[in-house]
Amino acid sequence: MSETLPFDKISLLHLAFNGLTDKELQEMAAASQLCTYPPEHILCREGAYEDVFYVIAEGSAVICKIVSEQDGERVLRIAGKGDLVGEMALIQNVPRSATVRTLTDCTVLEMDKKDFETLLSRSPSMAINIIRTTLDRIRENDQIAIQDLQNTNKVLHHLDRNKLEFIQVAAHELRTPLTVLKGYVNVLNSFSELKTNPAITEVMSGIIKGADRMHEVVNTMLDVTRIDSETLKLRATPVPLKRLVVDTVHELIKASLERNIELSLEQDSDTPNINADPTLIQKAMYHLIVNAIKYTPDGGRVTLHSRPITMDKNIPGVEVSVTDTGIGLDAEHHELIFEKFYQVGDVTIHSSGKTSYKGGGPGLGLAIVRGVARAHGGKTWVESTGHDEVNFPGSTFYLQLPIDPITPAA
Repeated sequence: MSETLPFDKISLLHLAFNGLTDKELQEMAAASQLCTYPPEHILCREGAYEDVFYVIAEGSAVICKIVSEQDGERVLRIAGKGDLVGEMALIQNVPRSATVRTLTDCTVLEMDKKDFETLLSRSPSMAINIIRTTLDRIRENDQIAIQDLQNTNKVLHHLDRNKLEFIQVAAHELRTPLTVLKGYVNVLNSFSELKTNPAITEVMSGIIKGADRMHEVVNTMLDVTRIDSETLKLRATPVPLKRLVVDTVHELIKASLERNIELSLEQDSDTPNINADPTLIQKAMYHLIVNAIKYTPDGGRVTLHSRPITMDKNIPGVEVSVTDTGIGLDAEHHELIFEKFYQVGDVTIHSSGKTSYKGGGPGLGLAIVRGVARAHGGKTWVESTGHDEVNFPGSTFYLQLPIDPITPAA
């Protein structure tokens, strides 16, 4: 810092605080001092408690804020002659919200916190002037932030569309060789001489099992692309929901027994039938149960319950809940887990088994559940007190559907 030659403080303060009286300007000038700083000097440091307020007289300074460790600093604005710097931290008695660094030799009018507060208490017009200036700056920053968000949203939308297109192409490309593979294996299984060889029989069984699992993943990928591209068409027919839930549970009994997990049903007798797409509803139930089994330790329990409900706007509906005694889920993940490809645990812990304990998967099942719910005019969500792999608080997933599908408003 260096002392500065005499400068017309009154003219500068009049530029910064238009509307103050001559007396107020003179009081402010008397309580402040002019100083000059070289380029790259930090006037305000983000996160620090500091007691100086600045008005830039000559030169310029850049105001930056740390966005994240990966993205580093982001430039908020460039301050020039007549701009206020650091006043809000003094008014609110909080740490600096941004770093201010000189870009050139910069002459500033400085005032410490004590004098600043004294002047504000004496001059309501000065306080109003500062509030007005600050609100204008906030409005400008909001506009910049909105524009940045719009640009980012466009980029994310484009990336998401590219990802969906890749998934769709990959799924179709995989489906054909998988069908051929399964066809050849079935042909080989028809040869009696191969059936008498236990080693070959075991190999063939492994190939079929792997191909079936891969085929299931491919179909899941295609379901997600149809949901996200809004090409999912409902084929609504009367669905005996209680029967469908029972059938889905029976489909997964073997997988649950392998993990010694008890699957139980508690269906209200007056659970109604619904008009819905039975294939989609079955897929939603399937993914909910698979998810519950996957995150429940061996020896745990998964309980399904169905009951009639009245949805919003007095629309009759039905609710199916899936409750597990698993590891639970922290609140920060309650919404995100319904996004495609979202993984809560370590993605490196992956298993080709669809119900292996905490085994990673493609992260598509719950996205399909939400897509199916929305397509019918229903909703899905999760409730859990938190993640705990010692006490196992568990989670409950809810799926609510109207008796008749609700067509979204055009």
